[in-house]
Amino acid sequence: MHEATWMIVLAVGLDLALADPLWLPHPVRAIGAGYAALDALADRLGLRTRLFGVCCVALVAAASGGVVWLAGRIPGIDFLCAIYFAYAGLALGGLWREGRKAAALLTKNQVEAARTVVAGLVSRDVTGLDAAGLWRALAETVAENANDAFVAPFFWLAVAGLPGLWAYKAISTADSMWGYRTPRYRDLGWFGARADDVLAWLPARITTLGMWIASRIMGLGRGVRFDDVAADAKKSASPNAGWPMAAAAWLCGASMGGPSVYFGQLVRKPALGPVGRPWDAKRFAMLLRLVLFASGIVVVVTVLL
Repeated sequence: MHEATWMIVLAVGLDLALADPLWLPHPVRAIGAGYAALDALADRLGLRTRLFGVCCVALVAAASGGVVWLAGRIPGIDFLCAIYFAYAGLALGGLWREGRKAAALLTKNQVEAARTVVAGLVSRDVTGLDAAGLWRALAETVAENANDAFVAPFFWLAVAGLPGLWAYKAISTADSMWGYRTPRYRDLGWFGARADDVLAWLPARITTLGMWIASRIMGLGRGVRFDDVAADAKKSASPNAGWPMAAAAWLCGASMGGPSVYFGQLVRKPALGPVGRPWDAKRFAMLLRLVLFASGIVVVVTVLL
């Protein structure tokens, strides 16, 4: 087996086995600290502009890819560095564990404890959500992050190697931190959000295709047409998030979308999937299996290629 293939297989295995332990340093935290410093610098210089945002994201992406490239060329530990950075760039294991943890708490009706876990996974305000709202928020973030946390970074690892993976992670982090349509980030975060849309466009559709193939093998979503998924996916304001979310909603038989609060503002998200069918423990467990199976299909096909 080729060395790059071994790296991919080991990285996926480590991600599923270890997830993101708090005791292990994570490069995304350093990237986040870099953006926080640049955010403060933009305030001091009065440069909360699109041009400054472009320069910031380009700088952090280039630095992230460059550091990883250099680390992979340190004699004696080059392969270990490569394995670490490949593993650290994937987040399916953490998504799976946190999703199961929140679901277990909701199943036991420990709503406040579940709220804390869900709050760590989503960007919306969950303080006013009841159990049904938390189930929906949890399902939506797991479906969306099937792409954002795993398939998209895995795609760029396979296509562009470790520097490409970490340049993508830097851009994705910019979108996560600055990609909000608020007065503060409307201009500064414009480039990060648009660049992430472009780089995640194909992976989002690969994720959806993986879910569709997995559902046929698992016997889910009988009677659901792919046209239903595609039609709902196009309702989303995001060019990418709607695809895995619509697939998950239709294939697991529960609806997504509806009113959500972001930074104190009520946002009415379009309905995806069969309307009026709430998420529960059974449907969410189905979603977790679907995401894991679909991710496995993407990995297997990549290794074979």
